[in-house]
Amino acid sequence: MRKRSLSARVLATRGLAAGLFAAFTFALIGLSGSTAWSAPKDIKWGTGPAGSSGGKALIVLSNILNKNMPEYRITVLPTPGAVGTVKGFATGEFDGYYGSDVALKEFHNDNERFKGFKAHVKHMPVQSLWTYTLDCGLAIKASDADKIKSWADLTGKPTYTGPAPFDTRKKVENGLHALGVKHIYKEVSKATAGSQLNNGTIEAMLIYGAGGKTLAPWLSQATLSVDWAPLNPTAKELAELKEKGFGPIQVPVKNFNKRDKTGAKITLLPVFWGFDLGLNVPEADMYKMLKIIESHADELAKLDPSFRQIAGGNFAKFQHTALESTWNLVPIHPGLAKFLKEKGQWDSKWDGNIAKANM
Repeated sequence: MRKRSLSARVLATRGLAAGLFAAFTFALIGLSGSTAWSAPKDIKWGTGPAGSSGGKALIVLSNILNKNMPEYRITVLPTPGAVGTVKGFATGEFDGYYGSDVALKEFHNDNERFKGFKAHVKHMPVQSLWTYTLDCGLAIKASDADKIKSWADLTGKPTYTGPAPFDTRKKVENGLHALGVKHIYKEVSKATAGSQLNNGTIEAMLIYGAGGKTLAPWLSQATLSVDWAPLNPTAKELAELKEKGFGPIQVPVKNFNKRDKTGAKITLLPVFWGFDLGLNVPEADMYKMLKIIESHADELAKLDPSFRQIAGGNFAKFQHTALESTWNLVPIHPGLAKFLKEKGQWDSKWDGNIAKANM
């Protein structure tokens, strides 16, 4: 009898141990499955080079998103110029790109830097987030202001309109071309642009800033190497730029040079810029991302003043403003459409250009 009782207790103990082992095993399997299921999705996001406005801004933005959207893991990939990220997205090299209205117009028109490119497109570029304008103009050595008084005066003169792949360069080049100015483009290193202007190797250089105020890091350094002055178009040139749709604006030179005491203004040509994802990020996730960016817009602007234009409750309105001139260039992400409809910032004429899954 005692042996039977002992055997029963042993069997019971073994049964309990087996049950616990099975439960533990299933828990591990469940945990393993849950971990695999919830692993973050990697996003390779192309941007401009180190020292550029886009290179700096995407690092700040990705830190906010990585912290608040653990389901995604963003890797920032610098490139020589933003136009390469648009092409890289379209061919599958990147999951996100750094897009400007300049590049998207060329893509849409199948011309300039995108001539013949559509045959290579695997993923249609989609516009999903607009973040700021980069407003572009020209600077000269201050001591040359008595001899270089208009954009036309750059005809035949060595001019650095920026690094060759830059869309900011392309915007200024387009403006000069529209006025019939036949300058000589001279490429120099970003690191020496200011000193090259100072010693006369170039007689004018590109200058630009986010929202007409925040210089790109490389330009902040360049402007310390030379006593520079703005080169503004004449009244006639300005009128022609307006007529041809360049939308020139004027801001105080002090925005770019705190030492300026003249009260002068500089004429700039705006370019809309955004960090865009495609339909690899579904509507619900893109909508969530936009909500996160909106709620952290003031923080973004503190970390990088380039984001100032979307801060202060202006995030949705800025998206609307950008789309007014870009809505028909490439499709609009459905997540952005949902967000703007909710905010009362959607225009019904854009309905036909919402991106679809079969693109």
